[in-house]
Amino acid sequence: MSISKQLAKHVRDVHFGGNWTTTDLKTTLSDVKWEDALTQVYSLNSIAALTFHMTYYVEVLIIVLEENKLTGKDEISWMLPVIESKKDWDELLEGIWQKAEKAASLIEALPDEQLTRDFIDPKYGTNFRNIAGIVEHMYYHLGQIVLIKKLVVQ
Repeated sequence: MSISKQLAKHVRDVHFGGNWTTTDLKTTLSDVKWEDALTQVYSLNSIAALTFHMTYYVEVLIIVLEENKLTGKDEISWMLPVIESKKDWDELLEGIWQKAEKAASLIEALPDEQLTRDFIDPKYGTNFRNIAGIVEHMYYHLGQIVLIKKLVVQ
């Protein structure tokens, strides 16, 4: 299996399951009610805020891979859209699943030699570093979500 295909699998695994951690975003969020997703415990971020933040970079990656433009800004990654209903929460999640699959498909199609090229600018490192970094970042926040979920629903 090519490195690009392996990276695409990691993107799918963190979103949809099949990884050796047996934890994924879709399963973890499958029973989170929209009100609980917005609940803030202590000074921690809400599940909704963390979910939006961690998946924001997938959308940035899609733009890089499709348009060769880096438009993302870290401060925007915390600008959670308004969620006032189950429908709003469900639409946010559905968009995340669609973007995850799109990103994985784009990564899968990359020739492996593209992975060692700069991620737009040399200061950001290689495409491989950034794709792997997005997955690592997602697992980091997924762990937070799992813990916050336990606090919210206890």
